[in-house]
Amino acid sequence: MYKWLLAAFLIVPVVELWSILQIGDWLGGWNTFFIIVAMGALGAYFARAEGRKVWREAQLQLQSGQMPGRAIIDGVIVFAGGLLLLTPGFFSDILGLLLLLPITRPFFRHMVLQWLEKRIRNGSFTIRRF
Repeated sequence: MYKWLLAAFLIVPVVELWSILQIGDWLGGWNTFFIIVAMGALGAYFARAEGRKVWREAQLQLQSGQMPGRAIIDGVIVFAGGLLLLTPGFFSDILGLLLLLPITRPFFRHMVLQWLEKRIRNGSFTIRRF
């Protein structure tokens, strides 16, 4: 797990910087800067709106006596998408947008549920108290 995190922290910024420089050469520095700032602002707005929808869904499920499992996973996915949209870079923006879109979110929810199920079946899923 730590090898993947180390690789991600080393490779992802290099790829993001490379993409920013390439698009900067293609569109110009100021245009690239404004696109990055606009994506961050739109990402913050969209993440807030989608987060509110997920929060309302969780509240409705709790009020009806149901456990808001799907809403919790959607909330984590929306949070991750918002974080990715706030970080500068084009690849992170694309992934963040995909995480936020209600159309593509079920695909990511399915991936998270499969990952959780695999961890639970292997016995490697633990809950720690602080």
